[in-house]
Amino acid sequence: MKKNSPAWLLGGGMLAAIGASLCCAGPFVLLLLGVSGSWISTLTAFEPFRPYFIAVVVMLYVWAGWQVHRPIERCPIDSACSIPKNRQRYQIFFWMLTSLVLLLIFSPYWLALFA
Repeated sequence: MKKNSPAWLLGGGMLAAIGASLCCAGPFVLLLLGVSGSWISTLTAFEPFRPYFIAVVVMLYVWAGWQVHRPIERCPIDSACSIPKNRQRYQIFFWMLTSLVLLLIFSPYWLALFA
């Protein structure tokens, strides 16, 4: 994977989204998996860091979206941007992960429906 590939940004954004939802969706997912214990309530300690994680997610996904959807005037031959199939795969992958990230970011609101 190349250093300037949008895949690094998408992966980093996904990790930050998991961090942002750790306080809310983390205990719910652990309970669904059958893991229980009083230590699960300590995951709410991550709640103060949630806005920072969300800010990182937004920054990384805006940057990745710009790299994936930007118009390309000149591409070197045999580069990833010169192959339309690769570009299309990145765009599909970007929107799939964006929907998953939005689901994780808004988890406190939709998890309240199940509580």
